[in-house]
Amino acid sequence: MNWGFFEGLLSGVNKYSTAFGRIWLSVVFIFRLLVYIVAAEKVWGDDQKEFDCNTEQPGCPNVCFDHFFPVYHVRLWALQLILVTCPSLLVIMHVAYREAKEKRYKAKYGENCGRIFPEAGKKRGGLWWTYLFSLIFKAAVDVVFLFIFQHIYPNYTLPSVVKCNLDPCPNIVDCYISKPTEKNIFTIFMVTTACICVLLSLIEAFYLITKRCKEGLQDRSDRHRRHHNDTIICKRDPGSLSPNQEDSIEVGVQVFHGSDYKPVTAPLTTKSQCSEMMPLKHEKLG
Repeated sequence: MNWGFFEGLLSGVNKYSTAFGRIWLSVVFIFRLLVYIVAAEKVWGDDQKEFDCNTEQPGCPNVCFDHFFPVYHVRLWALQLILVTCPSLLVIMHVAYREAKEKRYKAKYGENCGRIFPEAGKKRGGLWWTYLFSLIFKAAVDVVFLFIFQHIYPNYTLPSVVKCNLDPCPNIVDCYISKPTEKNIFTIFMVTTACICVLLSLIEAFYLITKRCKEGLQDRSDRHRRHHNDTIICKRDPGSLSPNQEDSIEVGVQVFHGSDYKPVTAPLTTKSQCSEMMPLKHEKLG
């Protein structure tokens, strides 16, 4: 398994993450990925050969080992790390899609026609939803694997001795697990780091949602304030109106214009000119 690929993947998404996301990456790198590569695989090793039972009955140790270890710890952790890092790949692919779209836009309309996205990696529009989905997915994966570990290994610990009476064992036999204390320490460590990652993902998701809500409320307040100020100026200074608007009649915040009023229209642009509204439209879709 090429763990360097996942290291490069997480490093690439680091520049698109918030402060909480960078802490999450550090925890995954140092306390989960490196611990798994350096220590966990060596601690478990080939446990089936070191699983001793006080019987000479052929097949009994194999059956008992399969019963008490249906899924190996290190294989579960490997699958967990793969699924946790997949959403980071989704974010990188979305940013790459934005950058490719920006290049096609410049090639079609020229370098002086503005940009579709002010910043390809800025979390706006579709990228914001992609990033939020990645956070929820990562937290959900860790929670599911924590539940699986708890179901297979109660309290996330291994006993020193297990009793087995499965066929073809002749009777109740004692089977001894190798290095149970060391394995329990690593298991609790990995479970703790997974819980920390879940907490960081939920905090980051809450931060993104709260920030978006504040920005929405602020924009709405600014628009309302500008509209109110424009109405006050128009109401208090009728002389500032144009000759075509002098016969306007104001009632409250509504303005009734005369029959000869001509609204101001924007000039039409030709196909050779750049449309300023196109980047805004793409920003909402992308």
